[in-house]
Amino acid sequence: MDALKQWFGLHGKRALVTGASSGLGVAMARGLAQAGADVAIVARRVERLEALAAEIEALGVRCLPVGADLTDDAQRTAALEGVEAELGGVEILLNNAGIADLAKPEKLREEDWNRVLAVNLTAVFRLTQGVARAMIARGQGGRIINISSVVGLFGNSIFPTTAYAASKGGINGITRQLAVDWAPHGITVNAIAPGWVPTEMNIDPRQGDVLPKFKERMIERTPMGRLGTPEELVGAVVFLASPSSSYITGHILAVDGGWMAW
Repeated sequence: MDALKQWFGLHGKRALVTGASSGLGVAMARGLAQAGADVAIVARRVERLEALAAEIEALGVRCLPVGADLTDDAQRTAALEGVEAELGGVEILLNNAGIADLAKPEKLREEDWNRVLAVNLTAVFRLTQGVARAMIARGQGGRIINISSVVGLFGNSIFPTTAYAASKGGINGITRQLAVDWAPHGITVNAIAPGWVPTEMNIDPRQGDVLPKFKERMIERTPMGRLGTPEELVGAVVFLASPSSSYITGHILAVDGGWMAW
């Protein structure tokens, strides 16, 4: 157990997780806390954050729920300042917040394109920029983990998600570029590209599951023959946040059931 803590433990570290009010964000925030990190959780739905914070603090770590729209400059700045004042400087940033469009590309409206890019790409960069500035000033390095998607690497044959695909391709690009730019400061920048995992983004709320006609195609294209779960991303997140990944940067790690192996 001591060896595991040495390689994968996050005790005493401070993490910030965006989009932590549902799905992947909840599982990953919980996983970082289970590894020992204090966690700030950020999203717009404060009541959900407060419920998760109570659960996380029962693990014996600190958890700060912060309601904010990260596309708003003032709210984003206030959220980061509040986290630093309450928990201390962020050492692990997990950019998970994201939305998707569902429109055929020839019908995609400019306002929907702009909205997806604002949440999935611009807000991610601006928050990362703010966190990295503080990391550089402290001179102790840090970990930045972006949540991308296999859709950022390959076309989506199941849903028409042009703006989402563009945003995740952009995430992959800035992940690699920031890894190069910030390596001299001891900051690693990596991304995780999930395959098909049921979340609010693809579940039909009337059925509480992915619609059968879409689910069948997702499973058919996945070598493991099933969808993933949010909990199956936790190990990758903890690994990239831990001392074990100290020589890994600029990498896009697929957690996809073999989707990219075809």
